[in-house]
Amino acid sequence: MLPKPIIALDFPGRTETETFLKQFHEESLFVKVGMELFYKEGPVLLELLKELGHEIFLDLKLHDIPNTVYSSMKILASLNVDLVNVHAAGGSEMMRVAREGLEEGTPSGKSRPKIIAVTQLTSTGEEQMRNEQLIHCGLKESVLHYAQLTHSSGLDGVVCSALEAGAIRDVTSSDFLRVTPGIRLSGDSVDDQKRVVTPRQASDIGSTHIVVGRSITKAKDPLGAYLKVKSEWEMES
Repeated sequence: MLPKPIIALDFPGRTETETFLKQFHEESLFVKVGMELFYKEGPVLLELLKELGHEIFLDLKLHDIPNTVYSSMKILASLNVDLVNVHAAGGSEMMRVAREGLEEGTPSGKSRPKIIAVTQLTSTGEEQMRNEQLIHCGLKESVLHYAQLTHSSGLDGVVCSALEAGAIRDVTSSDFLRVTPGIRLSGDSVDDQKRVVTPRQASDIGSTHIVVGRSITKAKDPLGAYLKVKSEWEMES
């Protein structure tokens, strides 16, 4: 059975977040808390989300020297979240010690949070990657390289576009997580994303998890939109 779609809680604060979540009544969700919300509200918000019965992807995309990331992950491991991430561009040593920090910081009797790495952001296009990052291979080749580096570094998976999910599975392993943002319901605006697919397409291509933001959070009926996303995501080919 596929994991629940992850809802991106891209709100400026706790009040807006609580107002949004009240629309889901007793529904147990998997939610993503990003930089804006976490920096505003901190660990107290994570405690609230856990009290409400939700799984948490803490999306802070750590990218720093290995020792700093190691120490930070020891702290994040104590916050009772389920999934965290780093940037694969930080390198293999940084990724290895990030996992070590999580393992050491996880309280006794608890499971270590899963850890994944960002390959290329779904807002990044081929031209931008070449001109600004000075990466002169193709975008897909860059993503696959980062995925293989992440896999060999012992992490649980990557953040990637669904368009690369199947190829990443082929060069890593079937149980390597492929967490894919850039998901939109058919007819929705793509906004600032460059590489987007529908929930059904993501499932068919090979995503293991999908992250959905505005198609749910900006919908007139967020619960209805979520259930539609969930239905499409779980639909068998």
